[in-house]
Amino acid sequence: MNKAKRTEIFSRLRADNPNPTTELNFNNSFELLIAVLLSAQATDVSVNKATKGLFAAAPTPEAMLKLGVAGVKKHIKTIGLFNTKAENVIKTCRILVEDYDSQVPDNREALEALPGVGRKTANVVLNTAFRQIAMAVDTHIFRVSNRTGIAPGKNVLDVEKRLIRLVPEEFLLDAHHWLILHGRYVCVARKPRCGACTIYDLCEFKQKTAE
Repeated sequence: MNKAKRTEIFSRLRADNPNPTTELNFNNSFELLIAVLLSAQATDVSVNKATKGLFAAAPTPEAMLKLGVAGVKKHIKTIGLFNTKAENVIKTCRILVEDYDSQVPDNREALEALPGVGRKTANVVLNTAFRQIAMAVDTHIFRVSNRTGIAPGKNVLDVEKRLIRLVPEEFLLDAHHWLILHGRYVCVARKPRCGACTIYDLCEFKQKTAE
């Protein structure tokens, strides 16, 4: 795929959705960090249901620490891996309070050192909260990047690096949101909705469907 085609793809995605963002509900960088931490192997919908009560009860790292692991579990028991996630939330909040004056750090190294925060979570926070160029490659982005030919790669890190290198600069800041949403609602895993796809004629997927 050449640069001109990539430019047209992202131009169309931007035209359809000029201000894309995460579908996780949050009010600040702390809530975003916790929501993304909880979203591993869980849907955004299920996380939003859990965090509605959690953030009402504990909107700050200090308040979350007061809830304790048991208190956090009560709010998030409907999502997968809630036992481990509750422990990581409390450990993370303790570090934020003790080492960062209760603020979420805005650099990758510090974020990835937090319990339960991996590269993908760090990328979401860096991009969404701090508006830094970062690609949080999840299953949707990995699929879309490979299927369309935008940035094919054998693993998520490979795709992430290729996206950073190949996506035209004017689209880099929001590219990961456009790709996630496209993968979630149009270029779905089992049967892509090619008939509803705004980039149908630009996509290099060989087994396109008519629907």
